[in-house]
Amino acid sequence: MRRQVLLFISMLSLGSVFGQITYSIPEEMAKDSLVGNIAQDLGLDVKRLKTGKARVYSGDGTEYIELNKERGVLLIKERIDREALCGDMTPCALHFQVIMEDPMEFYSITVEIIDINDNAPAFEKNEINFKISESAVIGGKFVLERAMDLDVGTNGLQNYLLKPSDHFVLKLHSQADGTKNVEMVLQKPLDREKYEHISLVLTAVDGGDPQMSGTMQILITVLDTNDNAPVFTQPIYKGTVTENAPKGTVVTTVTASDADYGSNGKITYSITNTLDDVRNMFEVNEENGQVRLIGHIDYEKKRHFQINLRASDDGGFTDSCKVIVDVVDINDNEPTIKIMSKSTVISEDAKPNTVVTMINIQDPDSGDNGRVKCSINYSIPFIFKSTSNNFYTLVVDNDLDRERASEYNITVTCSDEGVPSLSSSVTLTLQISDVNDNAPVFEKSSYEAYIVENNTPGLSIFTVKARDVDWNQNARVSYILEDSSINGVPVSSYVSVSADSGVIHAVRSFDYEQIKDFQFCIKAQDGGSPPLSSNVTVKILIQDQNDNAPQVLYPVQTGGSLVAEMVPRSADVGYLVSKVVAVDVDSGQNAWLSYKLQKATDRALFEVGLQNGEIRTIRQVTDKDVVKQRLTVVVEDNGQPSRSATVNVNVAVADSFPEVLSEFTDFTHDKEYNDNLTFYLVLALAVVSFLFITCLVVIISVKIYRWRQSRVLYHSSLPVIPYYPPRYSDTLGTGTLQHVYNYEVCRTTDSRKSDCKFGGAGSQNILIMDPSSTGTMQRIQSEKNILDEPDSPLEVREL
Repeated sequence: MRRQVLLFISMLSLGSVFGQITYSIPEEMAKDSLVGNIAQDLGLDVKRLKTGKARVYSGDGTEYIELNKERGVLLIKERIDREALCGDMTPCALHFQVIMEDPMEFYSITVEIIDINDNAPAFEKNEINFKISESAVIGGKFVLERAMDLDVGTNGLQNYLLKPSDHFVLKLHSQADGTKNVEMVLQKPLDREKYEHISLVLTAVDGGDPQMSGTMQILITVLDTNDNAPVFTQPIYKGTVTENAPKGTVVTTVTASDADYGSNGKITYSITNTLDDVRNMFEVNEENGQVRLIGHIDYEKKRHFQINLRASDDGGFTDSCKVIVDVVDINDNEPTIKIMSKSTVISEDAKPNTVVTMINIQDPDSGDNGRVKCSINYSIPFIFKSTSNNFYTLVVDNDLDRERASEYNITVTCSDEGVPSLSSSVTLTLQISDVNDNAPVFEKSSYEAYIVENNTPGLSIFTVKARDVDWNQNARVSYILEDSSINGVPVSSYVSVSADSGVIHAVRSFDYEQIKDFQFCIKAQDGGSPPLSSNVTVKILIQDQNDNAPQVLYPVQTGGSLVAEMVPRSADVGYLVSKVVAVDVDSGQNAWLSYKLQKATDRALFEVGLQNGEIRTIRQVTDKDVVKQRLTVVVEDNGQPSRSATVNVNVAVADSFPEVLSEFTDFTHDKEYNDNLTFYLVLALAVVSFLFITCLVVIISVKIYRWRQSRVLYHSSLPVIPYYPPRYSDTLGTGTLQHVYNYEVCRTTDSRKSDCKFGGAGSQNILIMDPSSTGTMQRIQSEKNILDEPDSPLEVREL
């Protein structure tokens, strides 16, 4: 196969490569036949064709040639018929482009189609009839229909043959357009009496190899004398018609004359064009020779027409002429905008002069009607540049910012210079892809949140919110608790934060009495690569809850001994008996304490100060008042709901210790023992195992509870206010006991009386105090009483 290649390559300032290659191939090649090695001819790597997504682009959408990117060659995609593609136009060629991306490049390819002898000459009719007068003179000419051969060059029509040739010979006349008129010339007079009908065969042959031919039969009827032929006034007529002219428009009028008279002089006009489309476009009036338009004229399809006309009389004589019709162009075609390659998405960090779209503009009109100018809408960061004839590129002109504009609708408008001007437009939608160039921003510069103590672990405290103006993954915000410590403890053991929602949860239950507030940092980080982040400080304030009952500091409730306040019978109204001292580790109104007398042996004798807890007499003490007085005082805080604690205060109304001892010793303790000892022994034996285990658990629990209570008291953050009963002077004779006596009471199991040992005088009226005390009263746990009842006889030790 003969193949010719012409290669032209030019480099443009935009960075895109343009080139041109010309190939020559014969028509009717089989599908997948090789056209040319475009990779080799252009000096391209086959891999570049793959990575650049190389493809074939043809303006009219018809693809006869395809690109094999694996081999880098052009192949026949569809069988090419030169005659169907180009008709009689030479040379015949296919024009298309090969386009690649990243970076954008395109090359113009021209494939010239070489004609082969695949069409035989053919006549429009299989036979033609002539009526010739027997008086026809030697040399008389009879115009024959020309054969048509779709092939061109040497493969086209070359010659005619006429057989038999007794009466007629052929005469060929070459035309300016390369065609030949065929005339049959009489060389021997006709004799109707001998030959009324003559049959001839006209053969048309081409110059191909092998040679092909077509035939037409000529039937001649010999008539009587008609010795003058029609004659046109001129051999060539010219006319013009505007494209899109309405049907019926008169193009021109031809005239022929015949010197004969009567029926022999009557002329009939006809069009002799055969295989072209002239007969579909024009008609001639058989009587007056007026040529009219009957089809639709389009300048862009055909600009010139040649009409072959014949004038014939009834005697069979004819003459011929031709009419050259020129089509006048009008601006009836708007510019056509074709997108060769485009990007629908571009990154917001694209550099200036980045090519976004390549466009081909076509206007089939001519002159100013086909001259096109294009523009795009204003105030966008893009410009429209012309790269070569009818090719344009849309490129980035300024910096892009997706947060300012995430999408552009770019309207390309193209207008020709015709009058009136025609235009067309196309809108390109370009998405701006996001780049992670914005860090998350919190709604506030810092946060404060409140939570009530004794919360449930896992409780939602507060929600922080940060926003990122980026898009998609770059705007996906995650919340991270920054590592820090609170009083040496990691902050993660106090709170946690939801990575997706920013909800802060309490990890533990908070105690206002241990920690009142703390702060930490939360980082908001987006999902970009690399990620961007910002921090915010969150302060958590613990709100107090009334979760602690008041704690009585004085009088101290001992487990085995009894403490009593002594009031002389000479005490007057308002005498200060004692003072209940209590504290509440809560804060605010939850720690406001009030004191009330709940129970008393004689309510008419004592009262308790509501605010200060002071126990005073409200009447004169008389001899009728019993020695042992027991007061129950309720200490209540102001919380909601309120909490309270009770304390029993034993008061001895007496002027001397023997009287007090005698009264307290007489108390019965029979209630501690059950008279039915046997019943308890049997019951104890029945459940001894259960009681043994239960007692162990209870004892251990009580010990732990008391130890914890003491630790709470001793390690409380609130100050402990010790209360020491005042030392009263006896100068006026109205105070409490003048001396403190130490009594050691010893009793047998069933004895109602015990021996007493009296120690030396002391300087305080406190009945019991731990010798190891350093100034604050503490519970005496080292002493063990004989009886467990609070009403047991006093054990008094000298301090």
